[in-house]
Amino acid sequence: MGIVNVESRTFERMLARFEEFARRMDALCHAHRIGESEPWLDNQQVCQLLNISKRTLQTLRGNGSLSYTQINHKIYYRAEDVRSFLAVLEARRKHEQRRRNGV
Repeated sequence: MGIVNVESRTFERMLARFEEFARRMDALCHAHRIGESEPWLDNQQVCQLLNISKRTLQTLRGNGSLSYTQINHKIYYRAEDVRSFLAVLEARRKHEQRRRNGV
């Protein structure tokens, strides 16, 4: 590893550009609420919450029923998306029960 000498004027310009970059990133994160969201859930947590198997969860991902994000070969789900899916699932179950009971 070598030592690199930089003129102070060049260093100040680099620092100013970095600070501008940091401000833009803060603005983007604020605009998209990054960093303020709930923790993400992994496969095991979602399977337990929904009381389903890993294969069923894979099917839900595959057919687009449940959105997800993959980071370094690991899959994560937003808690909000899982709650929304659970609400839809409960509504379907209630509708199916009413249909079976003739109501």
